[in-house]
Formats: sequence, C-alpha cells, structure tokens
Amino acid sequence: MSVKSKCRMLDGPWLGLSGLLVVLFTAVTPAPVDAQVAAGAGVTFAEDVAPILYQKCVSCHRPGSIAPMSLLDYETAVQYQPLIRVMVEERRMPPWYVDHNVGIQDFKDDRSLTDEEIATIVQWVESSAPAGDPAAMPPVPDFEDQIYEWTLEDEMGRPPDHIVMMPEPFTIPGNSGNLFPWFIADSGLEEDRWIQAYETKPSVEGFPVVHHNGTTFIYPDGSTEEFGEYAIGKTGDIFPDGTGRFIPAGTQIRFSAHYSGSTDGEDRTDQTRLALWFYPRGVEPEHRLYRDRWGAISDLDIPPYEDSARSDGFTILDQNVRLTAYQPHMHNLGDRQCMEVIYPDQRRQTLNCVGWDFGWHITYNYADDVQPLLPKGSVIHLTHWHNNSESNPWAGDPDNWVGYGQRSTDDMAFAHISNYKLSDEEFAEHVAERRRLVDERRRAAEEAAGGGG
Repeated sequence: MSVKSKCRMLDGPWLGLSGLLVVLFTAVTPAPVDAQVAAGAGVTFAEDVAPILYQKCVSCHRPGSIAPMSLLDYETAVQYQPLIRVMVEERRMPPWYVDHNVGIQDFKDDRSLTDEEIATIVQWVESSAPAGDPAAMPPVPDFEDQIYEWTLEDEMGRPPDHIVMMPEPFTIPGNSGNLFPWFIADSGLEEDRWIQAYETKPSVEGFPVVHHNGTTFIYPDGSTEEFGEYAIGKTGDIFPDGTGRFIPAGTQIRFSAHYSGSTDGEDRTDQTRLALWFYPRGVEPEHRLYRDRWGAISDLDIPPYEDSARSDGFTILDQNVRLTAYQPHMHNLGDRQCMEVIYPDQRRQTLNCVGWDFGWHITYNYADDVQPLLPKGSVIHLTHWHNNSESNPWAGDPDNWVGYGQRSTDDMAFAHISNYKLSDEEFAEHVAERRRLVDERRRAAEEAAGGGG
C-alpha cells in the first residue's frame, strides 16, 4: 500500500506546526507501555484503531515527517492514547476544520474522522487501550518521498507535461527575517494550452524555509491572473471534470515567495517549480475555471487581548457562478471564517463555517453534486474572526495591536474561491439538474424510511 504524504516540515519564526504540537503535548504525560494491558474482547489497536490511523493520520505521524511522534506501531501509539483521544474528540486532528454542524458537508478528499471512527478510538482508550492480535495488524503503509516526487503524478497517471522553474536559485540567509521576493519566469510555451492540474513544489533544500510561494500568470497583453500556490499543507489541485485553466502562448509566471531563514543559522537555497498537466491538444474543457479573492478586508483592526475580533467582507457577483472550492486565508491570529450568500431576493444562506489553524492551508473542494450555484446579483458575505489573546498559541505578543499586512505577524482576511461562470441558460440547466438530484434523494430517503410507494 502506498500513501502519498502531504505533510511538510517548516522551521522559522512563525512557529512551525511541530512546535505548536509540542506545546500541546507538554500537558500530557505519556502512559508507560507496561501499564497498557490487552484485556478482553472489544475494540483493539490491531483490528480497529490501526486501520483508522493508517488511513487518516500516519502520513504525518511517522518517522521523519512533520508530526512529533509516530503512530505506526502499538508500542508508540499507546503512550499517547490520552492525547489522541483529546485531539480526535475535539476534531483538532486530522486537520480538517469545516464545522460539521453548519452548511455543506460533502467534500472531495475529506480527511476528517467520522463519528464512528472517533467513537472507536474513544472506546479503545476507555478499555485500557488493548493491543489485540499482532497478526491482525494491517500492512504498514509504504511512504514515498514526496520531497523528490510529484504528489499528483499517481492520480494523473503520468508525469507533468510541463515544468516552469523560478529563473534562478535564491539563497535565504540563516536566521533572516521574513523575505518576500518576486521572480518572473518565461513559461516557455509556444502554443495555447488548457491546464487540467498543477502542483507547486519548493526545491529539496528550500523546503524548510518556504512558508508559501504563489504563482500568477502575466499574460502577453500585460494583464495578470492569480493561478495557484504552495503553502503549508497544500501543493496543488486537479480541476473538476469539464473545467480547466487557460494559459496562452507567451505567458510569464510570477513566483511570489515568502521565506524565513532557517533557525539553525544555515543558508538555504530554493528554486521553486510549477508542474502543469495539460488537456490533450485540441481538447477544450467546457468551462474556464477562475480562482478569485472574495470578501477581502484591508483595514483589519485586531486589538490587544481581543479573542474574537470580527470583520466583514463583501463581494457582489456580476455573473452566475458555480463554486468548486473554498479556501479561507488568514494569518497567525485567524480563528474562524463563515461564508454566507445573500441572494437577490434577500434570502440568506450560510454555505460553510471553517475553523482556522495557521499551520494548515486547506482547500475544501466541494463534491460535484453540492457545488453552490449562485445567481448574478448575489452578495457573498465573509465573516472573519481573529484571536489576539493568550488563548491562541500562534499569537506572538497579545500586548500588540495587529492590522493588515504581508508578514505572518500581520494578518489578512479573505478567501480563495475557485469557480466558473455560467450564462443564464446554463445556470437554469444546472439548477434544474440540481433539483432533479434533490428530488431523487428525497424519494430514496422516503422509501428507505418506509414512506415510499
């Protein structure tokens, strides 16, 4: 079994994820292995818990990865079983921060634990964490080194079709502060192409000092469009069926990097790469996909010791759109974000509320049959909450007022929204299809409950 790791270790003054977890772990004393007795029948590590951990947790919780301890074997995992219970019950791990009680719940690549999986882990802890039969252990996942390999290569079934690199290596001095250089590279494309998927990857040496690196297309006419990014917990995307991003011949790529020098004092060099997978020549997807910034706030006011500083941003839609992905964006003090739509008839609907952890920049890709359909004239209302108090482990100094800025110690408030535009006729067709699916599900639910004819 091969599991692709999407975890990245980052060092630097923004407090890496490993540092945050160590802070959390200090409150828990590992239980001695000898005290854990495999008692009686019921839930065991081998038969019940290990399959969950192997599927949802060990891409990070393994030797050499980002997490501070491994969960690959019973002897190690059992020492941390009180902490494991807390983290899964509070849904802090695995990192997936969609509020399960609000809005849309169907997403692609949902890494969160189900209620049943959480109950299994809790029952295991409450029953003295029995080991179970070692012969029943699932095979240990075989992790490939994603520092060297493209994460999306297996899913796409082939290597990238085209790779664009930063025009030259950039050296980040050890112990330096935040650096925000831009680099412009020629795409090298001599023909127009439609993009099906992309992945952005720092160089091997640069991984520990790259906070993020965003890419922007500079078109031959001088106009620009945001494309994608590498950030903590995010490398790339495969676009929904029937959609793609367009890149004309002669386009340049701007790499907008955020570096911070390694705390070990060593200089490091980075040359980030952008990999592109194209649709076959002559194939044009039905819809052009866009990645827009919605609900942005540039006048943030986050007072000292305020644990729930609220700000509100609005975007008016001048076209019908279908949303395919939602990615909140804040910095160290971000706590939570909600996205609401106000329809032209003044109806209001909360699409999602999402918790924020600066250690993870997660794109929430909607399942195809629940992607929001929004008519032109709708208003997108984003509500942002920031926590500048001692209760936020990411807060550097709660004595300080914080406003908008590029540094991690400044803050931001907006969302990256992937979407495509629909004509009035297309929008009516999509709405009719959605209503048909809703009716089918309702009838199926009624029949399952004994109410169907």
